[in-house]
Amino acid sequence: MDAPLLIREMALADCDRVSEIRIRGWQSAYRGLMPQPFLDALSVPADAERRRARFGQSGSRRGDLVAERDGEILGWACHGPYRDGELRTEDAELYAIYVDVQRFGSGIGHALLQESVHRTSAAGHPRLLLWVLKDNTRARHFYERRGFTADGAEEPFEVDGVPVPEVRYVKELAP
Repeated sequence: MDAPLLIREMALADCDRVSEIRIRGWQSAYRGLMPQPFLDALSVPADAERRRARFGQSGSRRGDLVAERDGEILGWACHGPYRDGELRTEDAELYAIYVDVQRFGSGIGHALLQESVHRTSAAGHPRLLLWVLKDNTRARHFYERRGFTADGAEEPFEVDGVPVPEVRYVKELAP
């Protein structure tokens, strides 16, 4: 039987593994949704370097969480204040959630999402919003099964000249 899954705050030492999970997640989840040369060019070392440089910057209100089992990082999620351009609102935003591609469907993403919902609700945010690629049906179903609904907002997004629009999802949080 597997050891229990631990959801904890990310540490500086987790940056390399988190970057690996994030980049491999992009390369897997966005295959066919973004230009393949763009996905192929993503670099784990470069992402990890940027992540380490930004880690713990003063004034950051981000919540970076990792899912760990038996000392191995299996997933990562990040939430914080909702970004409406340069404005911050009362709402929270799930900026990212990625799971090791070998562990899709194992409940790790659900556990990370639950903890993000719990923490943003406990911080007093009335809603949790997120953006997902419009054609990423797997992710959209994941969020819909967990009580998020598309609210009709769309955001243009372009990668190497190819449009990959995003749609916004929202979940009302309990006070």
